[in-house]
Amino acid sequence: MHWSEQWADQLIERFPDKPTLVCAAGISPSGAVHIGNFREIVTVHFVARALEKRGRDVRFIFSWDDFDRFRKVPAGLDPAFEKFIGMPYVEVPCPFGCHSSYAAHYEQEFEASLAAFGIQPEFIYQNREYQSGRYNPFILHAIKHRAEIYNILHAFKTGGAHEYERNSYYPVNVYCQVCRRDTTVIQHFDEPGESLTYACRCGHQATLPILRANNIKLQWKIDWPMRWKMECVSFEPGGRDHSSETGSYNVAKVISERIFGNPPPSYAAYEFIRIKGNQAKMSSSTGTNYTPGDLLKIYPPEIILYMFAKYQPDASFHIGLDEDVIRNYTEYERYRNQDGSKHMSGDIQATLELSGTDGKPGPTPKFGQISGILPLVDFDRQLLQEVLHRVGEKVEPELLEPIARRAEHWIKYHYPQKQISVNEEQDHELYGTLDSVEKQWLHHFCDLLKDDKLDDASRLEKIYAICHHDDSKTMRKNQKRLFGLIYQFVLHRHEGPRLPILIQVVGVHRLLALLDFRE
Repeated sequence: MHWSEQWADQLIERFPDKPTLVCAAGISPSGAVHIGNFREIVTVHFVARALEKRGRDVRFIFSWDDFDRFRKVPAGLDPAFEKFIGMPYVEVPCPFGCHSSYAAHYEQEFEASLAAFGIQPEFIYQNREYQSGRYNPFILHAIKHRAEIYNILHAFKTGGAHEYERNSYYPVNVYCQVCRRDTTVIQHFDEPGESLTYACRCGHQATLPILRANNIKLQWKIDWPMRWKMECVSFEPGGRDHSSETGSYNVAKVISERIFGNPPPSYAAYEFIRIKGNQAKMSSSTGTNYTPGDLLKIYPPEIILYMFAKYQPDASFHIGLDEDVIRNYTEYERYRNQDGSKHMSGDIQATLELSGTDGKPGPTPKFGQISGILPLVDFDRQLLQEVLHRVGEKVEPELLEPIARRAEHWIKYHYPQKQISVNEEQDHELYGTLDSVEKQWLHHFCDLLKDDKLDDASRLEKIYAICHHDDSKTMRKNQKRLFGLIYQFVLHRHEGPRLPILIQVVGVHRLLALLDFRE
């Protein structure tokens, strides 16, 4: 059983009478939303799909924490943005001048990517919720219970509690009404009057009626359980950093029960995703990340969904844009083309279903083949189609173009090692290293190229027979050696496109000029 189905069954068992199961995710728009963040929302998406498959009504919500404070200037942005630190993301200007705010830029960028995957949650913008006053009764409730919240927070710390700290603790941050930063200190809480007085570093001072205020925000570990209660959340995942014994979830669930009188939702801890070759945690602020948009330039949505669906949420994995791209495509293509096979495991079938595969792949060309041909035809789509046609593969342009576009982007921007070209002249030095048998193989191959009476199928059959040996294992080894030599003489590489394609792309005359060393 796929992990998403296991979670669905657990939720149904825990909430058998709940008419609607609310599945939640949330991210702060601190910068470009990366694929580590994407893991959270796609985990919820898969569980929601499994619940719907079981006939349950699901509300899938996604919170933009855009009323959080702007903490640091991400790598690559103008350092002058430091002047906005402490302001809510929704009030920081768009760094590129194309959206209404910093938050809106990254929110809309990510929402466009989600649409490409067919992921359609109900978006909740926390700046609107806070400034609408919807949360104000909970803010007041938390302030009235601040001593108890302080005790809960400190129960998860190694240091002891201090009375003076408890008396001065408030579970909220206040944005100054003048400078809009959270550089404020609460000076007094008037419980009968339900108001608080604050002073800001900028010099402003004011008294706020809490139930009418629009510039007060609960601190994270209180904000999270408050929203669980407000939205009746049944399921929400969280990253490994929130999932330790003293992490946010364990603190928040105690606050949820004791302060808000609400049982916490079921929780799935998910592992971080690493960039291959880089052990640093993905981060929007450091620029160490790939975004879903980055991956969509290389993979279609269904392969990205497949890659995420096949791993349990608590399993770490890495994303590489090197030769791993070929491996990921090849694995997906193999399973897609046998979709529904009785030999396929239930987990793989469920993973394919979650990826959006419909079991009818049609005559879709393989990515590995396309990426091998494209550089040899200088990325010319018309020549690409002609080569495929000559080797018996008829592909409609509308099916070919998306694959060719992604392959070209991958090669040019991420894996230039694939940027192969045909050698200009014979490699006499390499030829001098061959033994007499290997030279005979090469001569025989050239003779077959010259025989214009052979059709393509017959020529290929005879090429495979050049290295004939009674022992099949030895024969395969010899064939691999011959083909490797051909690629070296023609492309200066140990591998390349299938021989029939190589012959069609390079042409017989040019191949002979590079391979026939006989005078």
